[in-house]
Amino acid sequence: MPIPDFQTIMLPLLRHISDGKKYSNREITESLAGHFRLAPEERNTLLPSGRQKVFDNRVAWAKAHLKMAGLLLTPTRGFSVITEKGLDVLKKDPERINLKFLRQFPEYQEKVDQGRKKPDKEKDITEAEQTPQEVLEEACQSIRQELSAELLAQIKAGSPAFFEQLVIDLLVRMGYGGTLQDAGQSLGRAGDEGLDGIIKEDRLGLDLIYVQAKKWENTVSRPEIQKFAGALQGRRARKGVFITTSSFSQGARDYAASIDSRIVLIDGLEMAELMIDYGVGVTSTSVYEVKRMDYDYFENG
Repeated sequence: MPIPDFQTIMLPLLRHISDGKKYSNREITESLAGHFRLAPEERNTLLPSGRQKVFDNRVAWAKAHLKMAGLLLTPTRGFSVITEKGLDVLKKDPERINLKFLRQFPEYQEKVDQGRKKPDKEKDITEAEQTPQEVLEEACQSIRQELSAELLAQIKAGSPAFFEQLVIDLLVRMGYGGTLQDAGQSLGRAGDEGLDGIIKEDRLGLDLIYVQAKKWENTVSRPEIQKFAGALQGRRARKGVFITTSSFSQGARDYAASIDSRIVLIDGLEMAELMIDYGVGVTSTSVYEVKRMDYDYFENG
């Protein structure tokens, strides 16, 4: 079944701890995953940032709202236990516990309103399926996708010389080539035999990486990769990077994966993503920090 939203998780979560025992976060999450019959791929689905599982995040937010309403508490870090108020709620056998249901408790409404300068009574968020963190991460992912497309369009509009310099900047920012001067001298030389240049794998130059950079519109197909692989063999080289502003055919990717030489293929969109990750051609306009409670600080309070 689809991954349940965090409000759907609330009632099963409260029922799971209804015996009054302390349950760890991990035990609660795993039991709820079984309750909702989540498939392994659903259980392991990650947020856009790739740092947390979607289901774990939703369980955590469900627990946080139940705690604000006083239906459960966390006597020690990482553990939850139901309260008398929580037991009273279960005795009434509600069909569903959601944000609208929790608003009947004054302490919950007060805590929700504390984070707002002007509580918006007309804006109904009680049927929200995503957690605030999911909304934030998806918004960031959307901005990132738009920026990637804009970067790629700008690169394609530039000159071949600009693209060559961009490749140098990106590889050096990623930790290859030693310095910009070293990389520029290596990669800037006229290529031959299907190679555009050589760049150091590290600052000491313990190994070399051969580079092919193609500012193309058409899809790069298998013959181009075969030509590049042949050039590597001619130099007795083991590693190569093929960067293009376009894309690679499946045949090209299959061939690169099947040969002994290690050839990394970077298409236009992947290149734009790397530029964002390593700060090439982009600048930060706003930085938002997502913080969580530091329970260690309050442990002896």
